[in-house]
Parts: sequence; structure tokens; C-alpha cells
Amino acid sequence: MRPTPMLALLLLPLLAQAAPELDHADPVAGKTLHDKDCVSCHQRMYGGDGSTIYTRDGRVLSDKTELLQRVAACNAQMNTGWFPDEEAHVGAYLNQQYYRFDK
Repeated sequence: MRPTPMLALLLLPLLAQAAPELDHADPVAGKTLHDKDCVSCHQRMYGGDGSTIYTRDGRVLSDKTELLQRVAACNAQMNTGWFPDEEAHVGAYLNQQYYRFDK
């Protein structure tokens, strides 16, 4: 049975406890996963190199927990098959590169 996006949304509150995992994740590994599985979709949505999705006006993420929730939702929606530690790696990369929530 394949997990559905709805199941992922039901599990999102559990990620609230996972936010500290971002501090121990590997942003270099996250960049590799991001470039492989995220960029092409973001390019289709926003054009250019796709990074506008992170820097646009009105972006709605405001902390590490929300960032991890977003990464998990994209993982489920795109069926990338990432494990939670891989989601944390991607979150760490995005936080380091764009969001800087820990500063």
C-alpha cells in the first residue's frame, strides 16, 4: 500500500518534536537530495533555477518545525521515498541556504 498525502498530513504534528533533528542533520547531503528531487518541480512552478519558491514575498514558513513539515509534505506528494533523516538533511540545507531560522 502506497502512503497518501492525506496520511502525511495526519502525521505532520509528530514532526513538531523532530525540529531539533535539523540541528544534527547534514546540509551537504540535503543539497544533493534537493538538487536531485526538488529543483525540477520548483523550476516548473517558478521558473529560473526554482529558488524563488524560497525567497518570494509571502512565503509562509516561520520556523524549523514548519520547514520540516513542508519538506515532509513535498516528500509525500512527490513520492520521493525519503526517510525522516533524509527529510531533515534537506531541511538543514534549506535552513542554511535560505531560511536561517536558527540565527
